[in-house]
Amino acid sequence: MTEIAHYSQIWSYRTSGGRFFLWGAWLALVALFVFCWQIMTQDTIWFFVADAPRQAADIGSRMMPPRWSYLPELMQPLWDTLNIATLGTLGGVIMAVPVAFLAARNTTPSVTFLRPIALFIIVASRSINSLIWALLLVAIIGPGLLAGIVAIALRSIGFIGKLLYEAIEETDARQIEAVAATGASGAQVLNYGIVPQIMPTFWGITVFRWDINIRESTILGLVGAGGIGLKLQASLNTLAWSQVTVILLLILATVVLSEWVSARMRHAII
Repeated sequence: MTEIAHYSQIWSYRTSGGRFFLWGAWLALVALFVFCWQIMTQDTIWFFVADAPRQAADIGSRMMPPRWSYLPELMQPLWDTLNIATLGTLGGVIMAVPVAFLAARNTTPSVTFLRPIALFIIVASRSINSLIWALLLVAIIGPGLLAGIVAIALRSIGFIGKLLYEAIEETDARQIEAVAATGASGAQVLNYGIVPQIMPTFWGITVFRWDINIRESTILGLVGAGGIGLKLQASLNTLAWSQVTVILLLILATVVLSEWVSARMRHAII
């Protein structure tokens, strides 16, 4: 009993050194926040910030009521946006699948050469936003739907490739060894040992990416890549706020519907 009491007296949640380190970390975090805040606000005109609520209320009053008669003109751009997202996702899947198999340790032909190249492609795709891809492609191949489709596809490679190659590496090795033990070729091992294990994950990733691409494709028109973003940019340039309201509501409805569809599809697949 005395021994238990002795240990209860000397026990501490943190040592003195740990407490000192924790306080030092908090002080460093506060100092970093203050430093970043000064950098971000050094060119801020606080008069405009103080006037922002009034300006927002003014724009909000101009956005009401929505100009519903403008809605029929948005159907074709909305269809173009859906095509950009769908075809871009399809192109991204076609390019991402071989990249994923090259990046996975258990399927790549060369760990020292091909795998780093595949990983670089995945990282490069994920590090560049679809809007930047669209800016580059509009400058290269001109404005239009093709630039938007290619931008979505290039952006999708990294997302699909990363999740898919991780799923490939997590496959059950026993099933693969069982197929290989029958004397199957490398292609047969791939077809019967690996592919069946990753198909549910593959379809789930594809549907999820399609849902994301619908949201991203709505703004690509701001840089000339086609879709409903072109109408949004034109309405903003002419200060047609009632039309902007209709466009934003239509985008919101489209995103909500795509979220519902993708959730149902993932539930059915997985």
